[in-house]
Amino acid sequence: MKFAFCLLKYFPFGGQQKNFLKIAEICMSRGHQVDVYTTSWQGYIPENLNVNVLPVNGITNHKRCESLARKLNRITSTNPYDAVVGFTKMPGLDVYYAADTCYAAKARERNIFYRWTAHCRSYLQLEKAVFDRKSESEILLLSKREKAVFKKFYKTPNHRFHLLPPGISKKSLAPANPAEIRNELRRELAISPQTNVVLLAGSGFKTKGVDRAIRAISALPPELGKQTVLLIVGQGKTLPFRWLAWRLGVADRVRFLQGREDILRFFVSADLLLHPAYQENTGTVLIEAMAAGLPVLATDVCGYSFHIQRAAAGVIIPSPFEQNMLNHCLLNMLTSDQKEQWQQNGKAYVANTDVFSRAEKAADIIENVTGRRNRDKALKSSRLRQA
Repeated sequence: MKFAFCLLKYFPFGGQQKNFLKIAEICMSRGHQVDVYTTSWQGYIPENLNVNVLPVNGITNHKRCESLARKLNRITSTNPYDAVVGFTKMPGLDVYYAADTCYAAKARERNIFYRWTAHCRSYLQLEKAVFDRKSESEILLLSKREKAVFKKFYKTPNHRFHLLPPGISKKSLAPANPAEIRNELRRELAISPQTNVVLLAGSGFKTKGVDRAIRAISALPPELGKQTVLLIVGQGKTLPFRWLAWRLGVADRVRFLQGREDILRFFVSADLLLHPAYQENTGTVLIEAMAAGLPVLATDVCGYSFHIQRAAAGVIIPSPFEQNMLNHCLLNMLTSDQKEQWQQNGKAYVANTDVFSRAEKAADIIENVTGRRNRDKALKSSRLRQA
């Protein structure tokens, strides 16, 4: 079969982008052709993956999304595909990978003036094109709780939702030599073995709660604070957060690193994963941390936070969020005698739970949806010929 995969932009270290590439590679390994349409591509391109970078109009993301949707529609109308698979919301998708939370719900939380802005109205229209009850797009759902939210706003029929399991790589499992890796990385970063390393991993620093993390580090008691460093690994604009760290007097304890391929080394070398996100559809990094034996402190808005609770592999901050609660929990976890128990609980949970097969199940659904629709088209065509 021949598939068109589309997403706004690709870069190597985004969670959505990693899943996109894994699903594309699995589809190709099963003998399908995958053509990619995007506005930007950074990094490695797998063999046989046909990447088309389309020039689009507009300097804002919503204008670029609209332009990408129009261009893709023109391409697919003259060059038919068995299925158009979107990782960005737009009209005309056969399958949509729902990496983002419901935009209509977020817009409802803002004032009426925001809801009349051009970008808000644009995103709402793009989302409606996928989730409206009259749409035919099938939806690959990452978070069960988001299903109820989408249904509330769009009355989307149940049969169009397909819930996927988490999808971490088995390369995230704890290695056989964690002490050696820990010592080596800490030497590279000039961090002493006695220092507490708090890790925040993820791109999009604003939504990931980097400001909350910096405030929590600054609230630690002086002696503990001097022996604690926050490592922020990922892509994002650092200047506002560097300024915040300087203003709070912890600039020397907050270090920004670019997205990296060797993130497992950081999971193994850290003492705690801190993920105080403002919003997070899933939070795959939480499960990756558990797999590596790293305790987790996260907010309950993360779609996968329930895995941490089930595993008893850390602490979850309840909503509504309170900074003082995060500060208190960070202090307690850094000084707790439960660290080893959290580590063992996380690894045991991952060993006994399906947290690996998201991409495979997504490819299965894309194949099934496409096959069913092709059969329906063939049957309809046969009936018309007979008539």
